[in-house]
Amino acid sequence: LRGVFGEAWPVPDLDVLLPMGISFYTFQTLSYTIDVYRGQLQPTRDLGRFALYVTFFPQLVAGPIERAPSLLPQFFREVRFDAARVTRGLKQMLWGFFKKLVIADRIAPIVDQVYNSPADHDGLTILFVSALFSLQIYCDFSGYSDIAIGAARVLGFDLMENFRTPFLSGSIREFWSRWHISLSTWFRDYLYIPLGGNRVVKWRWYFNLFVVFLISGLWHGANWTFVLWGALHGAYLVLALVFTPFWRSVERGLGVHRIPRTWRFLNVVVTGLLVLFSWMLFRANSIGDIGIMTAGILDLRPDLGGIHALFIEMRSDVMIVTCGLALFFFLTDPWADRFVKGEARSPGTWAEYAWYGLLLAATLLFGQYGETEFIYFQF
Repeated sequence: LRGVFGEAWPVPDLDVLLPMGISFYTFQTLSYTIDVYRGQLQPTRDLGRFALYVTFFPQLVAGPIERAPSLLPQFFREVRFDAARVTRGLKQMLWGFFKKLVIADRIAPIVDQVYNSPADHDGLTILFVSALFSLQIYCDFSGYSDIAIGAARVLGFDLMENFRTPFLSGSIREFWSRWHISLSTWFRDYLYIPLGGNRVVKWRWYFNLFVVFLISGLWHGANWTFVLWGALHGAYLVLALVFTPFWRSVERGLGVHRIPRTWRFLNVVVTGLLVLFSWMLFRANSIGDIGIMTAGILDLRPDLGGIHALFIEMRSDVMIVTCGLALFFFLTDPWADRFVKGEARSPGTWAEYAWYGLLLAATLLFGQYGETEFIYFQF
């Protein structure tokens, strides 16, 4: 009204502060509410233990997103000290700290350097740094999950597994059965299946899949880059379903059953490249930057000059150490992940001591310490 009479009425910008990790415990409490509403879970009468379920600190801000039928009953049983359990939890925490401090936080400045000014870098450099970001976000997020799961185990509680070496996936569908498992299963149980899942006509099945991943993108943030990321994964899955009969005939024609390991390796490589491109959308600062980076990749040339310049800009010794550590992690993760979780046979007492001693030394010597946070704290 004051504007109608010609008086200035400045509208202040409102910076809305949201609690850290709000989307995680919102989904956790929402699943409890839905399970009670469906009659699949009896509501707890103990306010204190319910509050503990909602605010359990190890996984509060970045998951895993727990379910009440799994976590809540654990708060009603007696917990006793178990040295073996505590030791196993501390080992998994150390593995998580190694991932976060030594790999993710060392890669972060390199990724920021390129993604904050993509127009200044060529396609090969963008592709190289996008591969580093794929490793960064995996180590950052799965590192937090390992720390959370390990800390809960030290306290006497079990949390669900959240990652299972996702970059060994031979398809996008398999990738999502290995990546952020607690979120994937949450969307499956509370959105995909209620929409009809795959028990509907084909076009509706494809629609259900696409919508779930579109909403998954929005869950990460109200930014078009996240929406595109979710839409791309939805499109990947829909196209995979549409072309399944064609690919089956191609496989039969090529006789891939005679070279299963080679064919599996090729599938892992192709899946990795598709996921890598999607992470580029996820990390980009804007839609415009996505266009710049995509154009650079399409104009790819076998020229290492851009990467060499990046090495000089970021200090060659730092880059060499970072890339060496990243390569070490990439090669050892499939075994180490299973070993730390107790799924692989121990190589022997002294070898085990040497392995964890190496992890501890690397974390202390090469870890990046300071004011850093986990990527998924913002969601």
